[in-house]
Amino acid sequence: MRPDVQAFFDPATFTASYIVADPATHWAAIIDPVLDFEPKAGKLSTRSADTLLEAIRARGLKLAYVLETHAHADHLSAADYIRHETGAKVVIGARIIEVQKTFIPVFEADVSDDGSVFDVLINEGDVLTLGALTIGAMHTPGHTPACMTYTIGDAAFVGDTLFMPDYGTARADFPGGDARTLYRSIRKVLSLPPETRIFVGHDYLPEGRSDHRWETTVADERARNIHVRDGLDEDAFVAMRTARDATLSAPTLILPSLQVNIRAGALPDPTPAGQVFLRLPVTRADAEPRPGRGKGG
Repeated sequence: MRPDVQAFFDPATFTASYIVADPATHWAAIIDPVLDFEPKAGKLSTRSADTLLEAIRARGLKLAYVLETHAHADHLSAADYIRHETGAKVVIGARIIEVQKTFIPVFEADVSDDGSVFDVLINEGDVLTLGALTIGAMHTPGHTPACMTYTIGDAAFVGDTLFMPDYGTARADFPGGDARTLYRSIRKVLSLPPETRIFVGHDYLPEGRSDHRWETTVADERARNIHVRDGLDEDAFVAMRTARDATLSAPTLILPSLQVNIRAGALPDPTPAGQVFLRLPVTRADAEPRPGRGKGG
């Protein structure tokens, strides 16, 4: 069955969010919503999330889930805001617990490390119902341990695991990431039927292209992806990915993003004066570097 897919692109973070709807019953899910954050001023906005909710209302859809493909390091999630506005359940891969255990000590965050701030922890092979459609869970680690690809009808939502064919693949140098694991996850995605529509989580505009794109197919990825097309083997990919990751710099929003996203998009509790603070861990320049550098690929 073919779901209706509506994409929303955030140029500030190069993120593609999606509304996925069952055309028969009008049940819907939102995938990877963005909470707008201006780091220089410390200002938050729900503009992008409100655009999604306005589209849900305008189309007469019933929102069941917010699906997170992973704990993002490049944008803050609006999952918690949407949950409070709609009652939708927030879903993420069960290995988010590992990500929480890594980053809660970094920020000394006051959040449980058992995944309980999310509503549904999903594992490989689990299935959720979306009207007459089903949401399948494919565990695709490598970028992070908790990365999930969601299959809905003829569509697969891959998050940061795989990008458009002319951009390639996600980085694998975050904590718990691994280039060899990423290669195998991608080949699992590319074993889906060739006509499967693939919707990516970001588009960073490779050299020579000026228009943002977020939809491709399994067949097109297998034929043209510059990093993992058919004929490029695992060892070559690992060598390429490892060398490329060593050149990437830290994502601009990695520190605010991670401390919010391990909370399912919720902010830390306000102080008695009503002020909310995000923490900025500081290390010496000659100390061991913090994990994770650069944009997605």
